[in-house]
Amino acid sequence: MRPVRVLIIDDSATMRKIIGFALASNPAIEVVGEAPDPTEAFRLVDSLDPDVITLDIEMPKMNGIDFLRRVMKHRPRPVIMVSTLTVSGAAVTIEALALGAFDCVAKPTLKDDRSFRDLVEKVIAAGAGRNRARPSRPSAERHDPAPLGAGQASVREKVVAIGASTGGVEALIALLSEFPADCPPTVITQHMPANFTRSFAERLDRMCRPTVQEADDRCQLARGNIYIAPGGERHLEIARRGDGLETRLREGETVSGHRPSVDVLMGSVAAAVGHDAVGVILTGMGKDGAQGLLKMRQCGARTIGQDEQSSLIYGMPRVASEVGAVQKQLPLNRIAREIFSGARSTREGAVLCHS
Repeated sequence: MRPVRVLIIDDSATMRKIIGFALASNPAIEVVGEAPDPTEAFRLVDSLDPDVITLDIEMPKMNGIDFLRRVMKHRPRPVIMVSTLTVSGAAVTIEALALGAFDCVAKPTLKDDRSFRDLVEKVIAAGAGRNRARPSRPSAERHDPAPLGAGQASVREKVVAIGASTGGVEALIALLSEFPADCPPTVITQHMPANFTRSFAERLDRMCRPTVQEADDRCQLARGNIYIAPGGERHLEIARRGDGLETRLREGETVSGHRPSVDVLMGSVAAAVGHDAVGVILTGMGKDGAQGLLKMRQCGARTIGQDEQSSLIYGMPRVASEVGAVQKQLPLNRIAREIFSGARSTREGAVLCHS
């Protein structure tokens, strides 16, 4: 297979060299061009037809968001946002992901080997999926879900646990926009750099009926609330406190290559909640979440996986399905209805869990 052809767009000559060096060190990638500004970038997109673009947020003449909109409209292809880990940079990057950017990475530094690895992995994944039809993006217009009650029983589970990675920003916006205001407590691990999850939670809170927040340590779970795991630092877990449940933020090594890890979150939900839960695995690279979702299913929880056609990257849902963790595999636009269908899974084969 030919290497993934990449165009680097950044106004800093030093950063273009750093990114170019990181990418060219992998034989699966070929850097075919560099551009210091959007004007030159448009010319190179037309002449070079790269498979993947890496895009800086802040540039002269036109910012990264405006450039992204034009590229996705006229010459669509995977775009990876290369962003500084700042509050303002995070907010703009979340906007870019909602507009259809493939993924985001922190700007590489010579002191951070992980940033180089992340960039290389995501460029290769983006290149592999270039010719794949992108799932249709959710409409920005809010609309009411089908009313619960008439032929549709309200969900009885105590907790909904969701895991996502690449493509998860768009998927979660679409999914959570269907959640009613009084939804069961919902906990989410979305792979995302530190500082980005707060901006993401704030964006979701403006768009969704439930209250959405970045999870704090020892926050009591409540109906009508959605809790996003803070990015990059600690694992999010659920634990019992008296008759209720609370969040726990725990330091520790990466699990399944990630911190926070979907496996850790879902494993804790299996132990603390047992059969009174729904687990959902969405689009993403790798295998994180497969074992945690399997534990949930073994404890009698209902488990759902996003199908291949509607996933930007059919990695995490595929592995979860292969290990037997997924009871139902559904397109993204049917997952919310399944969560709130009230249908109970069979308990046959469920192992004894502490719940």
